[in-house]
Amino acid sequence: MLNLLSVLDKHKFYPRYYIAACTDRMSLRRAQTVEDSVVEKEPNSSKQCIHYLQIYRSREVGQSYLTSVPTTLIAAVHGLWLVFCVRPNVILCNGPGTCIPICIAGFLLKVVAVKWVVIIYVESIARVRRMSLSGLILYKLQLADKFLVQWHQLHQQFPRSTFVGRLM
Repeated sequence: MLNLLSVLDKHKFYPRYYIAACTDRMSLRRAQTVEDSVVEKEPNSSKQCIHYLQIYRSREVGQSYLTSVPTTLIAAVHGLWLVFCVRPNVILCNGPGTCIPICIAGFLLKVVAVKWVVIIYVESIARVRRMSLSGLILYKLQLADKFLVQWHQLHQQFPRSTFVGRLM
């Protein structure tokens, strides 16, 4: 995901909000490293337009589906509040369950005609033959405007997806 972000026009996409699960200690640090390298290369770029936020995770790895119902509801309310406050133009997300509440909130902004949000989902490179649960939910509910897969096998199974090859 960070490789994809590194080629975006930073002047066109700002402010940028990086959102990760509260239990994810690595993703926001890596995003900050990418943004710091941009500031080093382009001294005129501002760090004031970069925000790092955390959200509750819908479901932890290995958590039972029964106990994930209340945690998903909490994450959904938190995600709704966050997206309604930020009102993004684009949501670029990948596999973790934290993206589901964010994408649903972005979709709701479209439904209630508050703002048109483009939702782009990138399926993990680790998903060669089967879709992740997050990907499956977004694909089946048609919440994402663009659904990118990195393996041809997945594209064949999910024809509405866009095959982009490996992004690593």
